[in-house]
Amino acid sequence: MKDFTDAVFAPDVIELMTAALEASVATLPEPVSSTQVTLLAESILRTAKAGEHDVAALQRIALMELQIAPRV
Repeated sequence: MKDFTDAVFAPDVIELMTAALEASVATLPEPVSSTQVTLLAESILRTAKAGEHDVAALQRIALMELQIAPRV
């Protein structure tokens, strides 16, 4: 996981990010890897830190970034 130590989120934003992550993971075919979950979480953290707090937008951006992420 990338370093997000400087990020500070209000409890309501954490709830939104959690909902976005859960919704994103739910759309993936099984088995879902820990790498996929990490990439989604990093995207959601980065996007929320930039000011986006809409669950659907957080989910959509995270899934789009996952699609273009290099395969390891």
